[in-house]
Amino acid sequence: MTLLEVKNLKKTYATRFGNVKVHALTNVNFTAEKGEYIAIMGESGSGKTTLLNILATLDKPTGGEVLLDGKSTLSIPEKDLASFRRDNLGFVFQDFNLLDTFSLRDNIYLPLVLSGKGHKEMSERIIPISYKLGITDILDKFPYEVSGGQKQRCAVARALITNPRMILADEPTGALDSHSADALLEVFRDINSSGQTVLMVTHSVKAASNAGRILFLRDGEIFHQLYRGTRTNEEMFGVISDTLTAMATGGERDA
Repeated sequence: MTLLEVKNLKKTYATRFGNVKVHALTNVNFTAEKGEYIAIMGESGSGKTTLLNILATLDKPTGGEVLLDGKSTLSIPEKDLASFRRDNLGFVFQDFNLLDTFSLRDNIYLPLVLSGKGHKEMSERIIPISYKLGITDILDKFPYEVSGGQKQRCAVARALITNPRMILADEPTGALDSHSADALLEVFRDINSSGQTVLMVTHSVKAASNAGRILFLRDGEIFHQLYRGTRTNEEMFGVISDTLTAMATGGERDA
């Protein structure tokens, strides 16, 4: 079942005086099925962040459209975009984006508070999520009292608590040590295996090796797609590395 459709997506930025145009995205097309785990890779300037921002409805394309469950995000009135994001998308950021003056519990509750949910419903939702993520015993601590890995698990819990259609993760392991990164990647595998759709932007070959499909961007276009098939993580690591080398040395884009 197709969840996400990206059709002929283009994004052009003009310089301050409008005399030079930068093509951040050029005719990007792909779909994501419900329950897929997709990683997006590419060098800095390849268009990854621009693509993620458009998928998140934080930016609008110059051309083309994005459809979630068949509905174009361009048809959503500006005044309704914040609630659309809150109800449909879960976000996990590299720098956690937790509020230090809130307990971890209240940070996780925040999107539900903004949606007007009652305390009983919030309490019921947090129990299975916190148990699955192994953070039950730290919920009443504050962000500055826990490790980076624990902060990121709480950020994942905050993303999951609204039951989103899709998780958008922007370099989620970027600020973590190797042990915490491995633990977080295991969390992503677990939530994906339960049916959650995950789309992750990453520079990390190891992180991408956990995905079921990799989209490689170069100069604002999809250079190549790689499907896991029956490959192990170790085999994926090797194929991803080879593809990145081909991109860096001027290999030809997929037709």
